[in-house]
Amino acid sequence: MIISPSILSADFSCLEREIKAVERAGADWIHIDVMDGNFVPNITIGSCVVESIRKVANIPFDVHLMINEPEKHYKSFARAGADIITVHVEATNSLYRVIEGIKEHCKAGVAVNPATSLRAVENIVDEIDLLLIMTVEPGFGGQKFIEKMIKKVEEAKKMIGSDIYLAVDGGVNENNAPMLRKAGANVLVSGSYIFKSKDYEKAIKKLRE
Repeated sequence: MIISPSILSADFSCLEREIKAVERAGADWIHIDVMDGNFVPNITIGSCVVESIRKVANIPFDVHLMINEPEKHYKSFARAGADIITVHVEATNSLYRVIEGIKEHCKAGVAVNPATSLRAVENIVDEIDLLLIMTVEPGFGGQKFIEKMIKKVEEAKKMIGSDIYLAVDGGVNENNAPMLRKAGANVLVSGSYIFKSKDYEKAIKKLRE
């Protein structure tokens, strides 16, 4: 089970300290939410921030592009130090081309929103390294987990088999983590649950158990 804390919920006034803290606490990856104020209503960070924090982090960067036309921007995030770049199936009309381009630099993932059918990605699963199931509407941290998405995770696991990471992002906590693991997820992205806790190590361990 891979635990990928989302720095969207971290204290940005001391981001280096936050990243090092979750590393010490047992995090496997760092999840970085990139939002453009277009595909989603919020605006977060760009590749320059990724490049800066790459210098202080020792674990893989899981960069989630919640932006329209990711084909225009993925290269800058790859150069900045991304180990995995995930794009939304809803955000581009050239998904195959984007995935092929990303794979020239790092691992490639595809994300699907709660209302998007898995049929939208069934023809690309052989080309990707990670499938990300959104369990909230993307755009903001701290949202409530959508319970119906557990079935979607189960369906996704049957579709992709065991050679592709199956990630879940949105409202993940100690209560739903066991159900998500049982459904087949092997990457849990969690922001508020970890960064709002008083003990990062304890929070990460609870997600694994």
